[in-house]
Amino acid sequence: MEDLFLGIDIGTTAIKFGVIAAGEFIYQQALPIQTFYGDHGAKYQSARELLTQIKLGIQKIPANLRAAIKLLSFSAPMHSCRPIVPGQVNDRIYIWSDTQAQQTIAAYQQTTQAQEVYLKTGTPIHPMSPFAKIKHFKDQDQYSIATKWYGIKELVLQTFTGVARIDLATASATGLLNIHSLQWDQEILTDLGIDEQALAELVATTAEFAIVPELATELNLAQDVTVVAGASDGCLAALAGFKTTGIANSLTIGTSAAVRKVSAKIELDPARQNFCYYLQPDHYIIGAPSNNGGNVIAWASQQFAQDATEFHAELPAILRASSVGANGVRFMPFLNGERAPYWDADKKASFQNIRADHTRADLIRSVIEGMLLNIHQLTDLVGVQAQISISGGVFHSPVLQQLTADILGLDCWLSAANEPIAGLYILITGQQLRTTTRLTAIKFDVQTHQRYQQIYQDYFE
Repeated sequence: MEDLFLGIDIGTTAIKFGVIAAGEFIYQQALPIQTFYGDHGAKYQSARELLTQIKLGIQKIPANLRAAIKLLSFSAPMHSCRPIVPGQVNDRIYIWSDTQAQQTIAAYQQTTQAQEVYLKTGTPIHPMSPFAKIKHFKDQDQYSIATKWYGIKELVLQTFTGVARIDLATASATGLLNIHSLQWDQEILTDLGIDEQALAELVATTAEFAIVPELATELNLAQDVTVVAGASDGCLAALAGFKTTGIANSLTIGTSAAVRKVSAKIELDPARQNFCYYLQPDHYIIGAPSNNGGNVIAWASQQFAQDATEFHAELPAILRASSVGANGVRFMPFLNGERAPYWDADKKASFQNIRADHTRADLIRSVIEGMLLNIHQLTDLVGVQAQISISGGVFHSPVLQQLTADILGLDCWLSAANEPIAGLYILITGQQLRTTTRLTAIKFDVQTHQRYQQIYQDYFE
């Protein structure tokens, strides 16, 4: 059997495994992982569970395929932080949605130093980032000076290669890496009271390492498997979409949402703070994330229907029963606070302009319009003016595909290619991933978009 590639995508709710041969997936599976909740906005995952599920997922791959794996690489989520104190065991890895640093960062956002950190790193000032988490923990004097500050990528690379390492793409989202020099920023580290010894070794996204022999034996992998550092999930999804469709702009709406584009240069907006993350030479991922995507529709289904399946089946009729603009009802979709362009974890959702004659259909339509008009703010922030590829569970609905195109005023191309494992394969091998999935075009309606543009002008004022 020819040499195989194994990509492992560590997400927030699941770990996905994909074995690729000659540009085609020949095996895929996913295993769930848990998120735990603590006091003061703490959200974390278990390092032990992550490693257990990764090992289990590899062991589930059929033996004949496993024996032929020669390249193995990881996609990891951005903004994870695990404080490790010598002599102590800490199983908690705080993830992007952890908001313990909210009060610390709310005060820090008002300083000129905050803008300087953003301009150096391309990482927005928000509780999501390891910079914010470390600053908060340091201000609270919660950890000793000897603490190591690692995340999910460091955990898996240390396990598989024997040394704690972090690729430049994932490091670029920590708020600690100078995006211009691609080194840990000494001024930022000094301000936090840490040094480089507290952080993992920086490596290129395509850096190669030998697998730990004992681990290869445990997992029944070949001893000559090469472990490649890989990158972060958002960057890899954007790269996969770009290389597969030829479209540099992408929108993903899952539980949350993100607009991204692939750029050959650094692009920063000091006022609204788009993110700008390094991937590889001449490839930067410019974008803006929202906490509020499919979760907003899920919330509406819980409030306005007995059953989620029934709600989605009824959705086309519901939207037809109300007009563009939901007869004046507006919904601020900030159920989970908000990242871009507000960067305010305490931002709240609300209905506005409700009258006695408004209907259930008006309220539901306003919820969906509010979520999509908020994403319109993200496409403006990122500077998307041409076509865009779209992916994610929300777009299983044709009516939501069309409504998205009409609100954004962009021709949308439905793509199943915007997946991190596909991005890993393209990044590491330089080969295209073959797919039988055809791109589907959704053209926006000019007149409908013009009506939405009038609504959009002052929607969030």
